[in-house]
Amino acid sequence: MTNNAIQTALDRLSSAYNPADIEAGMYQGWENAGYFKPDYTKPKAFSIALPPPNVTGSLHMGHGFNNAIMDTLTRYHRMMGYNTLWQAGTDHAGIATQMVVERQLGLQGIKRHDLGRDKFLEKVWEWKNESGGNITRQIRRLGSSVDWSRERFTMDEGLSKAVQDVFVKLYDDGLIYRGKRLVNWDIKLETALSDLEVENHDEQGSLWHFKYFFENQELKTKDGQNYLVVATTRPETLLGDTAVAVHPEDERYAHLIGQNIVLPITGRIVPIVADTYVEKDFGTGCVKITPAHDFNDYEVGKRHNLPLINIFDKNANILADMQVYESLTQREPTLETTPSDYAGLARFDARKKLVADAETQGWLEKIEPHALKAPRGDRSGEIVEPYLTDQWYVAIEALAKPAIEAVEDGRIEFVPAQYKNMYMAWMRDIQDWCISRQLWWGHRIPAWYDDKGGIYVAHDEAEVRSKYNLPADVILRQDEDVLDTWFSSGLWTFSTLDWGNPNDDGRALQTFHPTSVLVTGFDIIFFWVARMIMLTMHFVKNADGTPQVPFKTVYVHGLVRDGQGQKMSKSKGNVLDPIDLIDGIDLESLVAKRTTGLMNPKDAAKIEKSTRKEFADGIEAFGTDALRFTFTSLASTGRDINFDIKRIEGNRNFCNKIWNATRFVLMNCVDKAGNELPIDKTANKQLWELPEKWIVSRLNSTIASIHEAMATYRFDLVSQAIYEFIWNEYCDWYVELAKSALNDDSVSDERKAQIRYVLIHVLEVAMRFTHPIMPYLTESLWQTVAPLIGRKSADSIVIADFPVANADDISAETEQDMAWLQALIGAVRNIRGEMKLGNAVRLPVLLQGANDTEQASLSRIANQFKALAKVETLTIVADTDEVPLCSSSMVGQVKVLVPMKGLIDPTAELSRLAKVAEKLQAQADGIARKLSNEGFVAKAPEAVVTAEKAKLDELNTQLAEIAKQVEQLKGL
Repeated sequence: MTNNAIQTALDRLSSAYNPADIEAGMYQGWENAGYFKPDYTKPKAFSIALPPPNVTGSLHMGHGFNNAIMDTLTRYHRMMGYNTLWQAGTDHAGIATQMVVERQLGLQGIKRHDLGRDKFLEKVWEWKNESGGNITRQIRRLGSSVDWSRERFTMDEGLSKAVQDVFVKLYDDGLIYRGKRLVNWDIKLETALSDLEVENHDEQGSLWHFKYFFENQELKTKDGQNYLVVATTRPETLLGDTAVAVHPEDERYAHLIGQNIVLPITGRIVPIVADTYVEKDFGTGCVKITPAHDFNDYEVGKRHNLPLINIFDKNANILADMQVYESLTQREPTLETTPSDYAGLARFDARKKLVADAETQGWLEKIEPHALKAPRGDRSGEIVEPYLTDQWYVAIEALAKPAIEAVEDGRIEFVPAQYKNMYMAWMRDIQDWCISRQLWWGHRIPAWYDDKGGIYVAHDEAEVRSKYNLPADVILRQDEDVLDTWFSSGLWTFSTLDWGNPNDDGRALQTFHPTSVLVTGFDIIFFWVARMIMLTMHFVKNADGTPQVPFKTVYVHGLVRDGQGQKMSKSKGNVLDPIDLIDGIDLESLVAKRTTGLMNPKDAAKIEKSTRKEFADGIEAFGTDALRFTFTSLASTGRDINFDIKRIEGNRNFCNKIWNATRFVLMNCVDKAGNELPIDKTANKQLWELPEKWIVSRLNSTIASIHEAMATYRFDLVSQAIYEFIWNEYCDWYVELAKSALNDDSVSDERKAQIRYVLIHVLEVAMRFTHPIMPYLTESLWQTVAPLIGRKSADSIVIADFPVANADDISAETEQDMAWLQALIGAVRNIRGEMKLGNAVRLPVLLQGANDTEQASLSRIANQFKALAKVETLTIVADTDEVPLCSSSMVGQVKVLVPMKGLIDPTAELSRLAKVAEKLQAQADGIARKLSNEGFVAKAPEAVVTAEKAKLDELNTQLAEIAKQVEQLKGL
C-alpha cells in the first residue's frame, strides 16, 4: 500500500527546489489568516515601527537588508510567545513626490502653477492612490510580516492631526518660531533642503585670487603691498562681502586687524577682522566673509556683528537692490543698489563678468585649478545655494536635554555601542531645526498672517480667530509653506499608534509604546533617530508623568555596498534590485534598468559593457529565503555590507541542501514499494547510540547559541549557527550515519524506528529555529514533516513555538566523542585518497600516540569508527613500537596509520618513489652546488645562505625517508 502520509509528503515535494513554486500565494495566505496582527491575549509585547519608505520609491538593497533584520526579530518574538506588532507605513516624501507628479504633468505641457495649489494636490492624491503602493507590494515580496491592517501614511487624517497638534503645542510653548537664517536652497525647486538632501560631489573648480585695496592708501603689508590678496572659489559672492578675516596669530597681518579695505565693484568699505576660523596655511591666509551666502561666514559674521547682505533672488539671479540686514532681528532690509551691469545676471554669468572685470581693471592676481566638493540637491542636481530667508524653526536646546539624558542613563541603548558617541556629538552641538519647505505637497503649516505681519498659530482659521480674539474683518492668509517630512516622521512611533485620537481606546499605544527596537542606518541618526527621541519625550508621558522614550534599543546597521566595497549608485552602474535577485532578470532587462535615465552616453556605454561582462546570463532567480539569509549572514554589527552575488548563490545552494535533505529523510521512511516504515512519535533514548545522542546535543547547543545571538543582535552568528548545524552536522554527518544504520540488516527495527524519529524530530525543530530568517522554505517543509511525528500544534509555523534548549540533552562528552570520531574518519578517508583505495576495501588501522583520555573516548566510539570508516581491525600502538611501512595522517598528536602491505602494488610504488627521489635529488644537487660556490656564500646575505642550507637539510631528510620506504617496500 503506497497511499500513506510519507508518500503523500514526498509527492508534494518536487525533485528540485524551486523558490517561485514555494513562495507563490504563501504570503497572502499568512496575511489572510491574520498571523501578523497583534494577539492581546499574550502577556508580553514586542513592537517595531517600520522606518517609513518614501511612497514614491521602490525597494533598494538597504530596504531589503533592514527588512530582513526587522522581520527576523518580529517572527522570532512572535514564535517566542510575544504579542507582536510590526507597524507598517509610508512617508509622503514631500519633494520626491511633488517632483514625480510635476514631471508627469510636464509631459502633458502642464505646470503646477497652471493648475493652482488645490488642483495640483488633487493630482498628487490621484497618483498616490494609483501608483504609490508599489513599495508596499515589494515589502510583501520580501516576506515581511508587518501588520497591514494598521498601515499608516504620514498624510492620512490621524497622522495629519497629530502633526498639527504637535506644531501648535510647540509654538504655544515657545519652542517653534519664525526667523531669518541661512538655509540650503535649491534654486530649481525653490525650496529649503535638509542636509540629508544635499550631496557633496567631488568636482574640479578654480581658486581665484583677487586684490582688495586698503582704504588707507598709505597702509602696507609686510611685503610692501597696499592690498590684501583674497582667494575664493565663488567670485560672484564678492558683491555681498562684509569683511576680510585673518587669523589672530598670523604675524603677517597682525598690524592690519581693525583696518578697512575697499571692496572692488561696489566700493563698499569693510573691516579686516581676526578670527580663528581662518587657516593660516591655506591660500594667502586672507578670507572674504560673506555672511548671507556661506554657512561658515555666517558664523564668523555673528561673532563680529557683521551685516548680512543678500545679493540673490530665489533663483540665484543678482538682485537689482541688494538686501542689507544689520542683524537677524531686522524685519525689513535696507537696500543697496547693485552695480547696474550686474543686476539680473544669473550667478555663474555674474561670476564670468566679475572675473573679466577684475582682469581688465587689474585686481585679478591669478587663477589656479582647485578640487572642491560641490553641494548639489539630490533631486534637482543643481548647485545648492546658502540663502538668507525667513523659515520656521524648532528651538532645539530644551528638547535636546532630556534626549541626551535618556541615552546617557541607558533608557535608550545603541547597538553597536559606538554609535552612542556619534549621537552624543551631534546632540551636544545641535542647532535649531529648520522645519519649513517651500512646497505644495506636505503638511501645510498651521499659521496665518494678517496684513500687518502678525502671526497666528492654530489648527484652522476658525480656531485662530477664537484663540486670538480676531474680528471677522481682519483678513487672514495661511502660510504657503509645508513642513519638512522629518517633522512628521519624527512622530512616527506614537502617531501611528493613534496618539491623540479621541476615538481610540489607547490600547495600542499603552501596549506597544515604547517600541522595542528601531532598526536604521547610521546616516539618519541625527535626521530621524534624534528627532524622534526629542519629540516623543516631549509629548508622550509614562503613567507617572515622566517622559517616555520612543524605543528601548537602536540597532544601527551599515550601508549595503557592492562586492568590491563600492557604494551602490545609478551613476556607477552597480545597483542591485532585491526583487531582481528574488525573481531573476534577463540580461537585456538588467542593462536597460541600469542605463535608462543616464544623461552621459559614455557613462551608459561603460555601464552596459560592465553589466554584460558581469552578468552574461542575467541574474537567476535565487528566491526570497536565499536573499534574506545572505543579508543576515552579513549583518555583523555596524559594519558596511559588501554584497557579493556569489554569497547568494551559495545560500540558494543551502536552501537546496535543506530541500534535498528533507526528501532524503522521507525516502528513507518508505520501503521500495512505497510502504510506510515505522516511525516513533516520541524519543526512546535507550535505543540511541552516539549519533543520536550527538545530533540532539548539537541541536540543543545550537538553539542556545541562537537565543544568545538574537539577544545581542548578532544576526550573522544566528545565520552561522543555523548553517553549520544543518549543512555540516545534520546533512553531512547525521543523515549519513543514519543512512548507514537504516541500511544495516543487523540493526533492530525498533532502533530504526527511533532513528527515523530523530531524523524528523531534528529537521522539524531546525525548521522552526530557521523560520525567522527563511520563512517560505521552512513553512513548506515544516508543514510536510511536523505531522509525521505529531508536531503540528499550530496551523502555521508562523505561530508555532520557537524551540527552547533542553540542557539535559546537551552532553559535552558526547560532542567531544563525536568530534574525535569525525576526525579519525577524516584521517582514514585522507589515507584512502592518497593510496587510491576504494570504500569497499576494509582497512587495518593503527593508532599511535593516543593519551588516556583519547583511548577512553575511543572505547566508546570504536564500533562506530569501524563501521563508518570501513575499518577491519583497530590497534593501539605505543610511541616506541616498531610499525610496518604505513601511510599516515595526523589527528592532533595522534598518528593514524594504515599498513601498506597487501593494499598497494610494491612495484608500482617503488617506481613512483624513484621518480620522486630523482626530482628531490636534482633539487638537492642544485642547492649543494650553489653552497659550494665560494663567491655565492661570500656575497649573498647571511639570511639567504641560511635559508638555502635549511632547504638542503629538508631535501636530504625527505630523501632519507624515501630510502627507508624503498627498503621496506622491497620486503613486501
